[in-house]
Parts: sequence; C-alpha cells; structure tokens
Amino acid sequence: MEGLGFGLRNEAMLQTLTEDVLKSSEIEGEILDRDQVRSSIARRLGMDIGALTPADRDVEGVVEMMLDATQKYDQELSDERLFGWHAALFPTGRSGMHRIRVGAWRDDSSGPMQVISGPVGRERVHYEAPQALRVGEEMNAFIAWFNGQDGSDPVVKAGVAHLWFVAVHPFEDGNGRIARAIADMQLARSEESPQRFYSMSAQIRQVRKAYYEILEATQKGDLDITDWLQWFLACLGRAFDGAEGILTGVLTKARFWEEHAAGAINDRQRDMLNRLLDGFEGKLTSSKWAIIEKCSPDTALRDISDLLERGILVKDEGGGRSTSYSLAAIESGQTTRDS
Repeated sequence: MEGLGFGLRNEAMLQTLTEDVLKSSEIEGEILDRDQVRSSIARRLGMDIGALTPADRDVEGVVEMMLDATQKYDQELSDERLFGWHAALFPTGRSGMHRIRVGAWRDDSSGPMQVISGPVGRERVHYEAPQALRVGEEMNAFIAWFNGQDGSDPVVKAGVAHLWFVAVHPFEDGNGRIARAIADMQLARSEESPQRFYSMSAQIRQVRKAYYEILEATQKGDLDITDWLQWFLACLGRAFDGAEGILTGVLTKARFWEEHAAGAINDRQRDMLNRLLDGFEGKLTSSKWAIIEKCSPDTALRDISDLLERGILVKDEGGGRSTSYSLAAIESGQTTRDS
C-alpha cells in the first residue's frame, strides 16, 4: 500500500470501509445501500468521488460509529462514547417496529436479555446475558481493561474485547455491530494507524453461521476462550488475504481510466463505468441505465451503443427478453484491450 499514490490509497481505504459497514450490518440481517454508505464515508473523510448520494439517517449513524472507532482509535473508550455510538445506530429510537432504550444500558423491564431463534412457542435460547443490574459494573470493568495497558498482545486483545462485549450484551440491540467496531478500534490501535485496508466484518459475513456457533459455544462454556481466539485470528488472517482482492480492484480501476483518459466519455457513462468497476449488483440493462442516470431510454441506448462500438462494453450472452451489458473482460488487472 505504501507503494501506491495518495489517491489510490484513499480509494482502497474507501472500498474497505464501505465493505466493512455493509457487511457488519448484513451479519445482523440489515441491508444498507452501497452508494449511500460510500458517499457518507467519502464526505466525512473529505474524499472527492464526484456526485454524492444523499444518505439515510440509519446509514449515517453506522458510518459515524465506524469512523469514530477507527479514525479516533487513540482516544479512550467511555460509557458516553458507547452511548453515542448506540444513539447513532438507532436515530429514531426504534429497532424495527419496537421502541428500545437508546443511548443507555439496557434494563430488564421486558424480561431477561436473551439471544433466541425459532418460531413463537418453540424458541431456542442461544444465550442469556447477565442481569441488567450488573451491566454498569461489568461495563466499568470492561472499559477500564480496554483502556489499560496490561501487556496483552494487542491483536489478541481485539478478540477478547469482541467476546467480552457481546457476553455482557449491554444494550437492547446493536451489540454485535458495536462489538465489531470495538474490535476494529483495537486492531487500529495495534497498527497505530487509522488507515483500513482489510475488513474483518466482510470475512465474518462469509461464515456467519460459524461465527454465531463459536460465540454460542464459548459463551456457554467455561472461562477457556482459546477456541474463540483461534477462530478470530484465523478470520483475521483471511481478512488480510482479502486485502489483495481490494488492491487488485483499485489497480484495475486505475489502469482502466489511464487507458481511456483520452476518450470522450460523458458524465453518465463515467458514473456507470465506475459502478461496474466497483462491482455492479445484478445485470446492467438500458432501462436500469436510464433510471440510475435519470435520462430517457433513448439517451441510455445512445450511451451504451457508443461504449459498445469502442469495445468498452460487451453484450451478455443469452440476454432473453432484455439485453444486458458488462465491461469488456478484465484479466490480471487489465482489460482485454490492454493484452
């Protein structure tokens, strides 16, 4: 990463942070809009990515928490800081249809805090957290340990912090996302850098079932957390490997625009090509082009036809009722036209 220019490093970090926010929410079953997340991060970090997509309050909240944790990693954790993160996650004071206690430790007014699954009447209790009266004391102990220096390996400390926080389960909702933000904060401390080029949450999302299983087994076991730490560190190793994929994508995008720098590409085409380079979800059709770029169907077809003639786009095979398009094949970080 040090060998890259400032612009490419920023692009790699933007992609990593975007993935981290998206996947941490997906682990909890919440799907955020990628463009909103990317725009929110870019705006807060002062990055110029062209037109910015307005972000919803819930997106802004998740981004605010993640950036506060990783960009201000050297500042102490406190109950007020955690309350701020929690309030940012739930700006309406609700989790789905239910009103929850926001910006404060949970209470037991609606019964014990349990992690459950299954249909009503046949629920399975995966974990029951400590009683609410203990939460303040437990969190004081956690925060003092997290901010202290006890000689622990800083990377192992990230794994312990994640587990400890979800074991206390101090909030009514959002505990998993905050636990992963705390782990990311500690990993940033271990590197003494706010720059993020790998995503733990993206790796956890790929093995979500195993993640919940190892958490449940550890929480129901004794005080030996070796298996959890081995799992956490193996996941971190895969996250490091995933950084290579992010770097490859960033370099591919840079080479693509170097090759086509001299060509006349309008703003609509540039925006859509960047979306394709960043990993466009689903099939690109002329109707989607018109909707996304807010233009007429005829204009969308003219834009696409121009890129087809120049070999930048290709028609997908077996289009069926609606023809779809993709970027010309990219191999080893270069377009086929490079080779």
